[in-house]
Amino acid sequence: MKQTDEKKIIKRLSNVGIFGNVVLAAFKLVAGLLGRSGAMISDAVHSLSDVFATFVAYIGVRMSMQAEDEEHPYGHERLECVASLILGLILAGTGLGIGYAGVRKLAFESDAIEIPTVLPLIAAVVSIAVKEGMYRYTMYHAKRLDSAAFKADAWHHRTDAFSSVGSFIGIGLARLGLPFMDPVVSIIICLLIIKVAYDIVRDAINKMLDTSCDSAFEAKVRAFVETQEGVINIDLLRTRQFGNKIYIDLEIAVQRDISLIEAHNIAENVHENVEHEFPNVKHVMIHVNPAEPIG
Repeated sequence: MKQTDEKKIIKRLSNVGIFGNVVLAAFKLVAGLLGRSGAMISDAVHSLSDVFATFVAYIGVRMSMQAEDEEHPYGHERLECVASLILGLILAGTGLGIGYAGVRKLAFESDAIEIPTVLPLIAAVVSIAVKEGMYRYTMYHAKRLDSAAFKADAWHHRTDAFSSVGSFIGIGLARLGLPFMDPVVSIIICLLIIKVAYDIVRDAINKMLDTSCDSAFEAKVRAFVETQEGVINIDLLRTRQFGNKIYIDLEIAVQRDISLIEAHNIAENVHENVEHEFPNVKHVMIHVNPAEPIG
């Protein structure tokens, strides 16, 4: 995909995320206040945090697309990991805030818990539909871009949908005579959000620490290299993740009595073919070894 096309998609995703969340947060906040629902107010706060999350994802992805320079010869892809890390922490903070509000209401304000009206129920249904749609839209394009930051942003949308499902259940039970279920649901929502935040933060940290790719990917690379002309054996294969890109260190064995030029051409061919076959591979460093003599 061309960088100009990527920038258009990134801008579109950001516009949809920011505009959609602002409108939805305002709608849910009004519904929560007028409908006397703490769960819906918590849900609105979650949506509002998604506005900032989308903005962080946009900045992180755009900065990661900067070309290599003298101070950063390997590029800026890890800035997207930084954005994902920030998004995960924002999500965790939002979850803890929602959980705290629920615990406080249960422990210290139980006498003041009111039975919600039907308005928050309607808002919850609207939120579930809108946020699931935003999740699918964002995740589809995040996979096209292979963007960890926008995948994290997509999960922000889905956790908001989960939050609204919980709100719907809690509000419904509160209206059936169990008003304490409204803050209880806020606590459950908190736990769900923290779990997703943990997964996002862990993935971001792994990619910042040069974590190797999974064994399935390495097996595909190994099988592909072994089919290349002139390659007798693979002596070493290592991979490391660099943001959403991959670096490969490779040692191949070639016939021991060929010329340096022939060995170089084999290595160059492997290098070009691997980068063409696996678009996420940014660079392959190849060392050529003489194959062990037969017999």
